[in-house]
Amino acid sequence: MIRVGGATGYWGEADLALPQFLAEGDLDFIVFDYLAEITMSIMARAKAADPEKGYAIDFVSAIVAPHLQAIADSGVKLISNAGGVNPEACGHAIRQLVDEAGLSLKVAVITGDDLMPKLDQVLGSEPAEMFTGEPTPPRDAIASANAYLGAFPIAEALNQGADIVVTGRCVDSAVTLGACIHRFGWQRDDLDLLAAGSLAGHLIECGPQATGGNYTDWHEVADTLHDVGYPIAEIAADGGVVMTKPKDKGGCVTIGTVGEQLLYEIGDPAAYYLPDVICDFTQVALEQIDQDRVSVTGARGRGVPAQYKTSMTWADGWRAGMIGFYVGSRAAEKARVFADEAIQRARRKLSKMGAPDYVDVCVEVVGDESHWGEAARYVRSREVALKVACRHADRRATDLMMRELSGVALGAPAGFCAFAGTRPKSSPVIRLFSIFVDRDIADIQIHTSDGTQTFDDARAIESGVADLGEGVVGDDSAAVQELAVATDDGADQIEVPLERLAWARSGDKGDKANIGVMARNRQYFPWIAAALTASYVSSRFEHFMASPEMDRYVLPGLPALNFVLHQALGGGGVASLRNDPQAKGYAQILLDTPVSIPAQLLED
Repeated sequence: MIRVGGATGYWGEADLALPQFLAEGDLDFIVFDYLAEITMSIMARAKAADPEKGYAIDFVSAIVAPHLQAIADSGVKLISNAGGVNPEACGHAIRQLVDEAGLSLKVAVITGDDLMPKLDQVLGSEPAEMFTGEPTPPRDAIASANAYLGAFPIAEALNQGADIVVTGRCVDSAVTLGACIHRFGWQRDDLDLLAAGSLAGHLIECGPQATGGNYTDWHEVADTLHDVGYPIAEIAADGGVVMTKPKDKGGCVTIGTVGEQLLYEIGDPAAYYLPDVICDFTQVALEQIDQDRVSVTGARGRGVPAQYKTSMTWADGWRAGMIGFYVGSRAAEKARVFADEAIQRARRKLSKMGAPDYVDVCVEVVGDESHWGEAARYVRSREVALKVACRHADRRATDLMMRELSGVALGAPAGFCAFAGTRPKSSPVIRLFSIFVDRDIADIQIHTSDGTQTFDDARAIESGVADLGEGVVGDDSAAVQELAVATDDGADQIEVPLERLAWARSGDKGDKANIGVMARNRQYFPWIAAALTASYVSSRFEHFMASPEMDRYVLPGLPALNFVLHQALGGGGVASLRNDPQAKGYAQILLDTPVSIPAQLLED
C-alpha cells in the first residue's frame, strides 16, 4: 500500500496541506495539481513577457523552499504539474534550491505536452472544436496548446530515482496514478488497476473538496473548516482505495464527501476518458469503514484512447464588469433601471462612432428571483447586488461601458451604493478550444541532472483501443429500472426537498455544466430518479442554457445520477460574463427540488 496526499486543487490555493502531511509522517507521495485551462493561458502570457516565468512560482517559493529540509528528511516524494507552460524553468529553480541547501534530492522534469511549436501540424486540417463544433480560431490569437499527457512518464521519472517530479500539462489524476504505476509495477494492459488509481487521483485532485469543503452538509463541519484536513488516499496494489485525512484536522471523510467529489466534473461515468485508460465508474461503491475512513471499490477500465485531448487557449477580445448594490423598496427594479441607463448610453456612443455593438451584455440582479428562473420562491428583496458586464472585440468599448456605469449614479434611482475604489478595468477574454491529436505528435522527454531521455507514449494504444459501443449511452432507462421499485404503490407520501434525500455537487467543463446527485440512502433513489427526469432538470436551468441539449447518466453502484448540461455557462471560464461561470451553484439550485416519497420510508 502507498499513502498519497492531495495538496492542491488549483493555482492560488492555501498552503495548508504540506505541513499537515509532513506532520502526519508516513506519506509516500504528495501530489499537487495547479493547472486549469485558464491557468495555462495566464502562464503563457507570463512566459511571453519573461522567458523565466510561466510556471506556478509559489510551488517553488511557498511549498518547496520553506520545507525543503523536512521533505528530504521525510523521504516523501513530490509530484506536481506546477511546470505549467515552462516546466524546465520550474525544475531549474528547484534544483537551485536543492544545491544551495547542499541536499541530494533528484529533480525530474517532464516535457512534451507543449504543442505550440507544432501548431501548423496540429491545425493542419482545420479541426473543429470537439464539444461545440466551432471552427479553428485565428492562429495568431492562440496563446497556448497543450496535450494532456498521462501517468507513465511520471512513473518512469520515479523509476529513475526522482524525489521531485515536475510536469507541464498532464491530466489531473496522472500525478497520483504515476505513483501507483511506479510502486506497484502496473502495466499498460492492467486497465482495471489503472482505472482504480485514476479514481484515487480524481478523489484527491481537488484538495479538501473530498474532506468537507464545498460539502452539501457543510453545517456539520463549519466550525472546523478553518483547519480543514487535506485528503489522503491509501492505495493498495490490488486497486483498493481508502480515503482518509490527517489525524486531528478539521473537516470529515464520509460517503457524502467522497461521493460528491467522485461526481464532480465528470461526463459519462461509463466512459471517463484519460490518457492511460477509459474509466467506468458506474459500479463504484463506497463504504464507511471507520470514522474519517471510506473504502472505494469497483472502478473498471474499458480501453485506452488512441489520441490525446489537446486544449488551446486563444484571445477573443475584451470583457469588463462592475458590481454594485441597491437598497430600499423595489430594489431589484431600481437596479435594472440603473443598468439599462448605462447600457443605453454606452451603446448610443458606440453607434455615433460607427463601432459595432457589444458581443454580449449581461445583467444579473442577485437577491432577485431571476437567478432561480420560474422555480423561484419570489421574495421582494430590499437589498440586491447588481452585476453588469460586457464583451467586445475592442478594449475601448468595454472601458466605455465601465465609464458609463460609474457616471450614471447621480441620475439613477435612489439607493445605489458600492465599495469604494477605482473603476473596474477591462481584461482579455480567453476562450478554450479542444481537439484530439495523435499520440505520436508529442515528443515526451524526461530531464534530470543525469541527462535527457525520450519517452515513447504512443505505444500505449497497443494495450487496446477502446470499443465503446455497448453500454456507453445517455439512455439510462435500463439502469434506473434495475434499481427501481414501484413509486406509486399507494403508500402515503410527503414532499421534501431533494437536499433531505441526496448529496449533490456541480462543476464545469468548458461551456458544459455537470450536476451529480447521490442518494443518501439506496432506498431513496427510485423517488429521486422519478423526480429528476431529464426534462425536469432541463426546465430548471433553461434560463441558463443556450441549447436544450442535456444528458442524464446513472451510477448504480453509489447510486447516483449525473446530469450534463450543454452550452450552459455563457461560454465558460473567463469567456463568460456570468456570476457563476463554473456552475458552482447549480447543485444548490437543484437541491431545492421538491421530491415526493413515502412518509414511512423517511421514518424508517
